[in-house]
Amino acid sequence: MITLTACGQEERSWVQLLSEVMTAEDMESETWEDTYDMLYELEQQPLDLNTVSREELESLPFLTARQVEDMMEYRDRYGPLKSMNELRMMRSLDHVQIALLHYFAYVEERSEETGFPQFDNILKYGRHELMADVRIPFYKRKGDDNGYLGYPYRHWLRYQFSYQDYVKAGFVGSQDAGEPFFSGRNSMGYDFYSYYLQVKHLGRLENIVVGKYKLSVGMGLVLNNSFGMGKLAMLQQLGRNNATVVRPHASRTPSGSFQGAAATVSLSPRWQLTGFLSYRPLDGTLNNDGTLRTIVTDGYHRTPAEMEKKHNSHATDAGTHIAWRQDGLRAGATVVYTHLDRELLPDTKTLYRRYYAQGQDFLNLSADYGYVHPRFALSGETAINRDGAVATINSLSLQAAEGLNVMLLQRFYSYRYTALYARSVAEGGRVQNESAVYLGATWRPSPRLQLQAYTDYAHFAWARYQVSQPSHAWDNLLSAVYDIGRWSLSGRYRLHLRQHDDETKKALTDYTEHRGRLSLTRNGQLLSATTQADAVSTGDDWGYMLSESVGGRWRKLKASASGGYFHTTGYASRLYVYERSPLFNFSFPAFYGEGLRLMLMVQTTIAKQLMLTAKAGFTHYFDRSTISTGLQQINSSSQTDLDIQLRWKF
Repeated sequence: MITLTACGQEERSWVQLLSEVMTAEDMESETWEDTYDMLYELEQQPLDLNTVSREELESLPFLTARQVEDMMEYRDRYGPLKSMNELRMMRSLDHVQIALLHYFAYVEERSEETGFPQFDNILKYGRHELMADVRIPFYKRKGDDNGYLGYPYRHWLRYQFSYQDYVKAGFVGSQDAGEPFFSGRNSMGYDFYSYYLQVKHLGRLENIVVGKYKLSVGMGLVLNNSFGMGKLAMLQQLGRNNATVVRPHASRTPSGSFQGAAATVSLSPRWQLTGFLSYRPLDGTLNNDGTLRTIVTDGYHRTPAEMEKKHNSHATDAGTHIAWRQDGLRAGATVVYTHLDRELLPDTKTLYRRYYAQGQDFLNLSADYGYVHPRFALSGETAINRDGAVATINSLSLQAAEGLNVMLLQRFYSYRYTALYARSVAEGGRVQNESAVYLGATWRPSPRLQLQAYTDYAHFAWARYQVSQPSHAWDNLLSAVYDIGRWSLSGRYRLHLRQHDDETKKALTDYTEHRGRLSLTRNGQLLSATTQADAVSTGDDWGYMLSESVGGRWRKLKASASGGYFHTTGYASRLYVYERSPLFNFSFPAFYGEGLRLMLMVQTTIAKQLMLTAKAGFTHYFDRSTISTGLQQINSSSQTDLDIQLRWKF
């Protein structure tokens, strides 16, 4: 690998920076794939800091409200930026945010504002990107011979046309392994398609998306199918999550998107209106009487049973959000209405499902609010559903001293509160049945050292999965990063206490989980490498993983490799380690048992605008002769996958 490296420091990518603030619960949530897709889109079409709006800056999840305010004030006071180096003049930005902004923003000097570009210029100077990706397994699953409707290859195709940040149009076709292709119910080819057209800055029409899109409003108590950040990442933005984000659904994941149109209109310098309308198919598990028991979101259609659930229900959605802003004050109101063509009737005989969403018509209303001061910031949202149940979340961030920021967050989600598209900070994973207080702090005692910590106590007034009575949880984390030139040493420790039913189902027992990580990274002229150790203890279960990753480039060739040995006593002590992957393939695999993981990825530019990426992954288990169960079972102790991706820009 040393022979493949070249002079020049290998910078850590934003994907690596993102992975450093993820916890085990975050990795098991589909919200991280949404966040990754959104940030990748922004990287491909970065924001011009001289023309960017406040709302567009707020779409960057790693910026705090104070940092957004400072960037807008700096531009208003001193005029257009001359270079990205001027970001260092804004005291609220530290080197982490500045490093991330280099991926998602740029500075371009413009002599005068030309307004929306002419149609001829859009066609002439627009950029095209075509991307194809396939995963080839070198093994057979049980379902490949008998059970799955399609062949064992996963593949997808993506095309996008864009002109600066004014126009974006494209489509995505995606196929999971085992799903039929140009056969059966997939006679039109791929199992999932997404298509979209986005136009921005067209007079008072700030943003409009037609086709499939995602939408986030306020702090997510009513509407957020766009992206989500975990508890540690929340410290980076100091609780801010109040931007109205409308973006195309350019991901290959089928769940969570609307289908129709959404638009944001500037009514005046202080008032902004966002509205959306959607009609889309749903996958569902049906009851015997034809009503809808559950809405299925995994997107798999590999077997006849899974195919029967495909698009057997439909949802009609409509809503609006109006926002007012003046100086540091902000206020808004949201209304969302949903109608299902089948009545939703979950199995409420099970205690923890007693107050799950039911019916055909759903209505949610909320008010979001905030205030930004040079030393502190307030933010919050309060929502009610059709039955009058309440959910509220409120945060206060304070610059207690130079280099020290403290954040207090309170949330209360009634166990009777339901919202089909809610997604926000939650210990229980749902915006329901939770009352909690979160206290976090970020301290930078020196330019080289950063400390972060949080403690989060949550009480659950109603039963939960595997918990038949009121319970509580307590989550604590301490993280430290120390940088010395090209070296970076980081460590974290997490203590998570939860309660579960005991064997009698009449009393609760405490469940304690310890997780730790120690990582050493060197970004050098000849070699970039990361050595990492992860450990977990969950009472009777324990485990650890030792891993190493290296990367470098030489002329038109980039290469990275990683290897790790893991040993855990069971699935409860599974470990997650970030692994580099081709574009739009966010990889954070789980490891349990005893085994070895190896990966090699090579990326090369075949022509000026043509890039080829190949990744080979190999996993071998020492403690089993078969991998997985059911139709996914592999009759071997090892598995090898090859990912090939081709990207053409023209």
